[in-house]
Amino acid sequence: MTHRVLITTDYLEPGDDVDGFLREHGCTTTHAPLRGRRHRDELVALLEGVDGAIIANEPMTRQVLAAAPSLRALVRSGVGYDSVDVAAAAELGVAVSNVPGVNANAVAEFTMGAILASSRHLVELASGVADGRWPRTQGHELRGATLGLIGYGEASRAVVPLARAFGMRVLCRTSVPPPPSAEGEVEFVDLDSLLRTCDVVSVHTALVPTTHRLIDARALELMRPTALLVNTARGPIVDETALAAAVRNGVIAGAALDVCEVEPLPADSPLRGTPGITVYSHMAGQTVEARAAAGREAAAELVRSLAGSPAFLVSPRAESPA
Repeated sequence: MTHRVLITTDYLEPGDDVDGFLREHGCTTTHAPLRGRRHRDELVALLEGVDGAIIANEPMTRQVLAAAPSLRALVRSGVGYDSVDVAAAAELGVAVSNVPGVNANAVAEFTMGAILASSRHLVELASGVADGRWPRTQGHELRGATLGLIGYGEASRAVVPLARAFGMRVLCRTSVPPPPSAEGEVEFVDLDSLLRTCDVVSVHTALVPTTHRLIDARALELMRPTALLVNTARGPIVDETALAAAVRNGVIAGAALDVCEVEPLPADSPLRGTPGITVYSHMAGQTVEARAAAGREAAAELVRSLAGSPAFLVSPRAESPA
């Protein structure tokens, strides 16, 4: 039986290994890479007659899903699936999967890179030289500093040995019981204690109702004036207006954000033009190795799901931060 498959992940292309794998398993593929934003009507048109899809971050709302009656399986080519109305999908008979842990190492390395760049002002120094100046801004060493992780999923756990190799103490806030193997490597504390104690706070939790704007003005006020905030999870976990004000007013020292509430970053975003805030383009999990693994795993999961046996089926979530 032939299945029609839509692929919107922008790094997957016609004729690549993923495309070949799907075709070998009886699929015909259509590629429509998501780069920026896409109108709902365009997405609905792309889904017409489609049996399965490997998707990027399109908002797969109830309205979109209801307008795609042939759709049976969706696979997110990544970990987060907050853009999918999973409850509506379940009601409409659409299986939703992700590929958990596939980019954990990439995210962990990016996290440490962002911490280093902010601690040592690397972006500002390089930009200054490019502009013809010779800036001499001093930074801070990581050795002896305390890192706070919000969430303890696979990416967060992958940060721990890297941070400890730099000589950092690691604290974590999680609602999930920590494994025994974490003893001695990580200290588990409540959120307020973590915010008050840490020199760097790094967000790694899922976006669910209880984590929407978890880092708000109150949370930022608890942090040290020398502290840095890093977010490689989801933009809406941080109140961007409150963050910009906090950095401008010296409540915290700065922030490195790989994700924003609206992507690409709008021209009128409060994050723009705020010294101390560096915004990246949602690339923490996007290495050559992670993309290859994500593509392979997403394609295999889609084939399994269309056959009625998904391995990584997700369900509606409303839990506390992981």
